[in-house]
Amino acid sequence: MSSARTQFDVPAVVASLDTVQDRFGQWWDTLGIDDVRLRFGLETAVAEIAANIVEHTRRTDQQAGRRYTVQLDATDRELVAVLTDNGLPADVDLAAVTMADVDEESGRGLALAIAALDRLEHQHAGGHNIWTLACTR
Repeated sequence: MSSARTQFDVPAVVASLDTVQDRFGQWWDTLGIDDVRLRFGLETAVAEIAANIVEHTRRTDQQAGRRYTVQLDATDRELVAVLTDNGLPADVDLAAVTMADVDEESGRGLALAIAALDRLEHQHAGGHNIWTLACTR
């Protein structure tokens, strides 16, 4: 386990998005990395995927007690975030993701995450949606 790793658990509610961004900032500040591109890319993608988890839970699942875990890790090669939720399986085809039209109010989150990252993966395993986000250093 890397010394540059942190992990925390939050409820799948809108208020958790501020917590995720605050904790990301605290973690980033410990890394000593001055690359704004890396920070912006990973932070944007983490925020978008967290928002998708919350929205999916609110819109399709609605079961009380849904939560998600955010694990952030920095290695010599990459910065990785893994978001794991205990919600219903998300039906996601990342290869089919496109940017929403300008006049649409939503539908940009996954496209922004894909554009900001070197790698975005989703799987459903063991009753969990697992999102892996990575930026190469």
